[in-house]
Amino acid sequence: MKEEMQRVGEVTEAATTGFTAQCYQLYELPPLGSLVKTKEGETQIYAVVGNASTAGIEPGRRPIARGRDTENEESLYQDNPQLEKLLKGEFFALVVGHKENSGINHHLPPRPARIHGFVYLCPDEEVKEFSQSFGFLNMLLNTTLPVPRDELIAACLRRMSKVQDDESAFLVAAGKQLAGLLGGDYNQLKAILERIKP
Repeated sequence: MKEEMQRVGEVTEAATTGFTAQCYQLYELPPLGSLVKTKEGETQIYAVVGNASTAGIEPGRRPIARGRDTENEESLYQDNPQLEKLLKGEFFALVVGHKENSGINHHLPPRPARIHGFVYLCPDEEVKEFSQSFGFLNMLLNTTLPVPRDELIAACLRRMSKVQDDESAFLVAAGKQLAGLLGGDYNQLKAILERIKP
């Protein structure tokens, strides 16, 4: 039985190296390190969720506290239904590959994602297929995001390991690949390896 894809948002800003997407439901952001995909024509673009935020819709206008006399958060949202329309959840995803025809490439696509393109959480089988090679790790190592690279790489590998036939073997192979990529940077390697322990 084919696994159904879960749509998690819509592209609102795009570049060759990554895209920002807004979620349809407040607080339903994909987890850090998740593999997501969108399309540009016939090309499927794969990206790793690298940062997420919840903020007011209007730039420069910050939300204010409203729950002083409210018993719990659920009641606060029931008493103030407009909040769901005044707030938005967004995430930034770092492009780590693309698929043209039948093969997955672990390098940047020829063009960025389309604005208003739908973004989907990749199903387990697709994550498994994408992670058969660790070519995407170099892209994650060379990124600059508000989230520390160690945390992003570890979160990504932990999530990918959950869909493998042998979780431990996958993480050992990833650790060896990272050791080669990081060369003499023992501290960063150690920080990542400590975070990917099953």
